[in-house]
Amino acid sequence: MDLQTTIYIGVGLSFALYIGIAIWARAGSTSEFYAAGGSVHPVTNGMATAADWMSAASFISMAGLISNMGYGGALFLMGWTGGYVLLAMLLAPYLRKFGKFTVPQFIGDRFYSKSASTVAVICLLTASITYIIGQMTGVGVAFSRFLGVSSSTGIYVGMGIVFLYAVFGGMKGITYTQVAQYIVLILAYTVPAVFISLQLTGNAIPQLGLGSNLVGHDVSLLAKLDQVVTELGFGKYTTSLPGSTLNMFVYTLSLMIGTAGLPHVIMRFFTVPSVKDARASAGWALVFIAILYTTAPAVAAMAKTNLIRTVTPGVVMKDTDIYAPDAAILGADRPDWMKRWEKTGLLKWTDKNGDGRIQYYNDKSKNADFQKKAADAGWKGNELDVNADIIVLANPEIALLPNWVIALVAAGGLAAALSTAAGLLMAISAAVSHDLIKNIFVPDISEKGELLAGKISMAVAIVISGYLGLNPPGFAAGTVALAFGIAASSLFPAIMMGIFSKKMNKEGAMAGMLSGLFITLFYVFAHKGIFFIKGTEYLGLIGGANSFFGITPEAFGAIGAAVNFAVAFLVDKVTEPPPAHIQAMVEAVRVPRGSKAVNGAH
Repeated sequence: MDLQTTIYIGVGLSFALYIGIAIWARAGSTSEFYAAGGSVHPVTNGMATAADWMSAASFISMAGLISNMGYGGALFLMGWTGGYVLLAMLLAPYLRKFGKFTVPQFIGDRFYSKSASTVAVICLLTASITYIIGQMTGVGVAFSRFLGVSSSTGIYVGMGIVFLYAVFGGMKGITYTQVAQYIVLILAYTVPAVFISLQLTGNAIPQLGLGSNLVGHDVSLLAKLDQVVTELGFGKYTTSLPGSTLNMFVYTLSLMIGTAGLPHVIMRFFTVPSVKDARASAGWALVFIAILYTTAPAVAAMAKTNLIRTVTPGVVMKDTDIYAPDAAILGADRPDWMKRWEKTGLLKWTDKNGDGRIQYYNDKSKNADFQKKAADAGWKGNELDVNADIIVLANPEIALLPNWVIALVAAGGLAAALSTAAGLLMAISAAVSHDLIKNIFVPDISEKGELLAGKISMAVAIVISGYLGLNPPGFAAGTVALAFGIAASSLFPAIMMGIFSKKMNKEGAMAGMLSGLFITLFYVFAHKGIFFIKGTEYLGLIGGANSFFGITPEAFGAIGAAVNFAVAFLVDKVTEPPPAHIQAMVEAVRVPRGSKAVNGAH
């Protein structure tokens, strides 16, 4: 059976499974639609949470970023994983005990203000819509390569699939669909990693293969990779940093607290019967997440090794002179996987010096000795452009693995993007239908009317997210990083203060959320070219790129969070304290006893 047919069968079967589960688990009440009836088993919820959490950024982009950045890419591993621990230990159990459906509802009740709830909805929608852009971009990347259609067509198909199982199933359908999606995506991630680890190091466990010697050699995979990338003008793979140490620290912190403030992940803890189950499901989710996150560094390093070996045959396994005129592969002899990915536009080769060979190196290197060697070799600039988002998806093809493995990776990439997209859409739907329509605009709406409003708002959100996915501001993980910054600067501080500061009042919380959100969006937009003056793109609005101590826009969420906390406490000091019954409620939420049922009632 040829590769394309195998992919069609694999992806088609996975889609049929998701839709079948959604039909079986369709929601019949608002409790089932928003929180799966609060009856999901902790292990099941842990698996669904892992799928919800491991998005296109985790599956498609993260290993690609680590592959490109080297050691510095570990900030994504540390930030996302550390943030989940923060969420599981500090926030989720208390929010579950509060007994509400959504984060804005918690903020509205805790800060005794519908205005506070509305501000939280604005923050939630901003973060969730930004995040979902990355998921739709990932869907487009996967579809464009594996189904032989354009990225745009892929996004349209993805929208249709999500519509079928998210709109009709609600949180109940999404939960059990995500369990299936987790199984698909974790097999798709680990099976190729095992094959490739065996090929390169002889070790079947990728985590151990990363530190093992290359087959038939007395040099480790990482040591050889360090040698090769430095000879190509890049920084050492095992020590490279993205910018300054300060930026890496702030970036990691932003991802951590952004994780803890993401509403679609928090909502998962409202689906279990008790606080004890919320803690247990958090532990199971960490186990399921760890399988992929500990495999990612090995996938990244091995993909980088295979990519360089493909472009410059023999250089990874032997000590061939990398600057020899015949070291690079002839463009006409490039492997089929490169030709297939070229059709997507995510891999490009340009013969700049007209020698018919592919030169892959860092033509921006500031090393004078390297520049001289490159000039002496007749190189006129880097000729291969590889989008970070294709590394994981292309990895099995680069390593010449069987067709069924490539088909499995295709299904896994789509499962990762669709599972998180569904969770985000659920958060958006609940914010609009439950927090705005039910709690503010039409408080006497019937349960049937609210359920219909939830489904309509989700359908509208799918259309909007699809449109934004067609015009994304960056590659998948970069866009997602901005969403984490928005959540970090707006929602996380409000949730933390709502749980652990009984003296924090509504004025402080609202002022903090708005100031954190505003300063983060301002910094991001100023450096992303969003502002225009008389039709001319204007960059460096506040003093040049990354002008605030060299901090990149994606890392600025932690600074926005600091502003949020500072403004909230300053405003709190000059305004009236919360009513006594609110302070008593905050104390009660922290008492480790049994919890209320999740019914969304006020």
